[in-house]
Amino acid sequence: MITSPVLENLETIRHGFFTRRGGVSAGLLTSLNCGFGAGEAVENVVENRNRAMAKIGCAAGRLNTVYQIHSSDVVVADCVWDREQRPKADAIVTTETNLAIGILTADCTPVLFADPENRVIGAAHAGWRGALAGVLENCVSVMEKKGADRTNISAVVGPCIHQKSYEVGPEFLHAFVDESAANRQFFLASNRHDHFLFDLPRFIKSRLGQMNLRQVDDVDIDTYADPDRFYSFRRGTHRNESEYGRGLSAIVLKG
Repeated sequence: MITSPVLENLETIRHGFFTRRGGVSAGLLTSLNCGFGAGEAVENVVENRNRAMAKIGCAAGRLNTVYQIHSSDVVVADCVWDREQRPKADAIVTTETNLAIGILTADCTPVLFADPENRVIGAAHAGWRGALAGVLENCVSVMEKKGADRTNISAVVGPCIHQKSYEVGPEFLHAFVDESAANRQFFLASNRHDHFLFDLPRFIKSRLGQMNLRQVDDVDIDTYADPDRFYSFRRGTHRNESEYGRGLSAIVLKG
C-alpha cells in the first residue's frame, strides 16, 4: 500500500493507494484485484476489498465504489451502496464517518481529496476524458457544497500511466488543444510519425494547481512500468493479455 505524507499525517483520515499484492486472485489478476468487472469470482473481489479495508482500519463491507464511465459526474455517499445498484459516476464525496470511498484504476489517475477541518473527503477517477471534462473541479465543488473549504483541501495524485509509457495519436492531441492551446505543453513528439507522448499526471496536477487548494502531492509512480506492483490496461493490451485487474485507491474519515 502506498500512502502520501500529505494525508498520512492527518489524525482523522486514513487512505491508501493499493498495489496488486496481498490478495487472493490468481493468474493475470494476481493478486489484489478489487474490480468486479475483471471477470473473476465475486467472492474473490469481496475478499480482496475486505483485506484492503483492514489496511486502512475500516470494517469489511464499508467501501463504496462507483460504476465508472469516464465522465465528470460526482455523487455523494451517505450510506453503503449495494454493489448491483452503485451509481454511474467518476467521483465520490462523503462526510460520513467510517465509510470508505474508493476509485478503481489500471492506468487512469486516482486522486484522493481531504478537508480534515470540515471533515469532507473525495475520490476521483481521472482518466484523460474525465479530467478534460472537469471531474476534478466538480469533485471539489461538491465537497464545498458539503461544507469543505477548498483552501483546506489537500489532494494526492496516485499511481497512473506516465508520459514515457503513454503514446497517443493526433486526434488525442487535437482534443486537448481544442480545449486550450496551453494544453500543448503536456505532449512530446514520439518516435512514430504524427504520434505523441502524453503527460497525464502533469496535466492532472496542472488542473489541481488552478483550484487554490491547500496542497497537492503526487506519489509519482508509473503503473505501466511497474508490473510487479500495479495493473495496467495498456501494458496488458500490448502483451495481448485477455484480462487485467483493477487497483483500488481509497480514503476514509475516522470517527
